Amino acid sequence: MIQKSYDGSPTVYLIPTPIGNLDDITLRAVDVLKNVDVIFSEDTRVTGLLLQHLNIKKKLIANHEYNEQENNDKILSYLKDNKNVGIVTDRGTPIISDPGYGLVKVAIENNYNVVGLPGPTALIPALITSGITPSPFLFYGFLNSKESKRIKELEELKKQSATLIFYESPHRIQKTLENILSVLGNRKISISREISKRYEEIIRGRIDDILKDSVNMKGEFVIVVEGNTEGVDYTQISIIEHVNSYIKEGTSVNEAIKLVAKVRGLNKKDVYNEYHEIKK
Repeated sequence: MIQKSYDGSPTVYLIPTPIGNLDDITLRAVDVLKNVDVIFSEDTRVTGLLLQHLNIKKKLIANHEYNEQENNDKILSYLKDNKNVGIVTDRGTPIISDPGYGLVKVAIENNYNVVGLPGPTALIPALITSGITPSPFLFYGFLNSKESKRIKELEELKKQSATLIFYESPHRIQKTLENILSVLGNRKISISREISKRYEEIIRGRIDDILKDSVNMKGEFVIVVEGNTEGVDYTQISIIEHVNSYIKEGTSVNEAIKLVAKVRGLNKKDVYNEYHEIKK
């Protein structure tokens, strides 16, 4: 099925909202909030305060992990009635570790337009200020709340060479850092808390050093963890195999070539030529 947006039919808009500083909302997001017919919101009280700040009045329908399945029929009824629908979460971009996926899935399955707006999300500011290699990266979101399952997840990520990004809540941050240290080793990490808010803070260093001073940290956290750089002898594999190993992890060909050149201390053009078997 080929589906194109902006064909004039009813549309579902995924609208990012500020994660802290209200000035971070985009002009386009404000315009869409004004013009949709109804908004499905993770918490209508939080969204109501934002709309009040923007002087916008709009019908809000609660949409969270406990009722999203029930809302499938509701969103379809609005779309069938030729209404445009907005989806927002409390803060940030819908679906990124937040509700919205179920509604989007059912809209797509019924051939309605779905448009995602660019905008605030916590993982990108945390990554670009971390001082850790920005690409490739793997955004994991929240690790499991049960420690045994969390450790199993970390074990599965242990060999990833990509930079890892996690979200974490204040009551689990200490234990999660301890789990990361025990499973992944004493890697370089960055912890961003309260991004764009008054008490925004970034803590960088090795995990064991951070643990000594971070027992009482509060706020919402993004943890950026250095990828696996140990135990890999690249002299034992060819350049082509090395490039392909990154591609298998989801990296583009060009980005994989860049990474191989950087790791091996080679000229990017030489790696490109070797991979594509271009004779000099």
